[in-house]
Amino acid sequence: MSIVKRNNGSLLPANPRTLFDDFFSRELFNWGNNNYSSTLSTIPSVNIRENEHSFDVELAAPGMEKQDFEISLEGNLLTISSSKKNEMEEKNEKYTRREFSYQSFQRSFELAKNVVDEEHIEAKYENGVLKLTIPKTEDAKKPARRVIDIQ
Repeated sequence: MSIVKRNNGSLLPANPRTLFDDFFSRELFNWGNNNYSSTLSTIPSVNIRENEHSFDVELAAPGMEKQDFEISLEGNLLTISSSKKNEMEEKNEKYTRREFSYQSFQRSFELAKNVVDEEHIEAKYENGVLKLTIPKTEDAKKPARRVIDIQ
């Protein structure tokens, strides 16, 4: 939450009209999450870590099932996508209520050529996080540190 300085220099509005205008001119539920696309859908956050042997990718996607994901590798472009559709219908003698929702996203990452061991990429989904382990080729692994003697 951030403090907003008003036009008159105070932290409180000068009159109730200003309060009303300020309240309705802002996004009510935007609490600093700028992870929204122009269509107001969310795109999952991704963490990527590199270690000596691999790249570890974590994609936050709570509420999904592992069968909702599709991971593909085309050339050196790794794509993670998901789509989930929910439908519910309730019929009564006086009314019919029908609800549905649809979620989808796609994230793509360009992998460095001759660095990634494409045949041994592993994926696991647990506790709302999709985890990928992308191993490096032997040639791409950093050589052990070598100490050079001074003569």
